[in-house]
Amino acid sequence: MSLSDGDIAFAVDLFADLGALTTRKMFGGMCLYHDGTVFALQSSDGRLYLKTKDPIGLFDSQTDQFHDMPYCAVPEDLLDDPESACAAARTALMALA
Repeated sequence: MSLSDGDIAFAVDLFADLGALTTRKMFGGMCLYHDGTVFALQSSDGRLYLKTKDPIGLFDSQTDQFHDMPYCAVPEDLLDDPESACAAARTALMALA
């Protein structure tokens, strides 16, 4: 299964307030980049994950990790809240710097 154009557009729209974003399809999913830094991925099933050094500490409650990689699932309530999703992405990006 691979992502649809609609799935990709949703992710780009959700994080649009971060500024210049680029995407790259990989293994049926895609990576999202901000200023050349991978900060999120979207798995082939459409689920969004943020890259972080502390997968449990990024959100108030524990979320699923993407396999054993340093990515944690974006909570469902943030998927309808671009402002909060972008705030979480900014926190993740600062931790990656």
